Amino acid sequence: MERTPPDRCRVLESYRDGVAAIRALAARAGDWDVPTPCADWRLIDLAGHLRCVAENFLEYLQDAPDSRLATLFAQDAATAVLIRQQARQNATELAVLPPEPGPDRITAFGVSAGAYADLLPDMWDRTHLVYRGTKYTVGDHAGAACVEWHLHAWDMARAVGEDYRPRDPDLLVSAWHWGVPHLPLAAGDAWEAVLRSSGRSPRWPERDDRPGARPARGRRRAGRQTPSGLPGRGRR
Repeated sequence: MERTPPDRCRVLESYRDGVAAIRALAARAGDWDVPTPCADWRLIDLAGHLRCVAENFLEYLQDAPDSRLATLFAQDAATAVLIRQQARQNATELAVLPPEPGPDRITAFGVSAGAYADLLPDMWDRTHLVYRGTKYTVGDHAGAACVEWHLHAWDMARAVGEDYRPRDPDLLVSAWHWGVPHLPLAAGDAWEAVLRSSGRSPRWPERDDRPGARPARGRRRAGRQTPSGLPGRGRR
């Protein structure tokens, strides 16, 4: 899986599935102030993050191979530096978003995510960025976008008391290796590996994941690691 790029048709299908799942979950959300698996973020914050990331992904695609993201990865910086820089960008963008209802943020997300999908086929083999001497294409980054949307669909589902599992988790494993080259991927069940590698607990909310709960002795809280550098200090 690590050496074989993900199949184009499966990536495009998974991308559409992820966007559709987010929109469907948003339509069922009744309370946008509920906590999410993303530390310190309510559902309304996650909706804002989705809007910002979709807009950024569209910008990166349109500017490839000279985007802000390509410039960041060309520095060949340590993984921790890349995560911090992307997390700071995410926090800044979320802080300056105008106050707006959750459904409006998801509508804006859908517009940018749809425009990205429309551009993908004709740009698939274009260089997206170069990281540590290896070229990664637009198609590779589309895989990273799939991972992003499905992870956040899971976040949304758990926030509203549902569960979520993508139809093609094996595709996300391959997409992770090619689209998120700076982050390692855990072994095990494909979907649980993606969840755990992003710093999530598949069992959220466990008792000590709840707000105000103290972590079990000896447990190390994992940091968030997603293609967009989702910030967080570990499990809630």
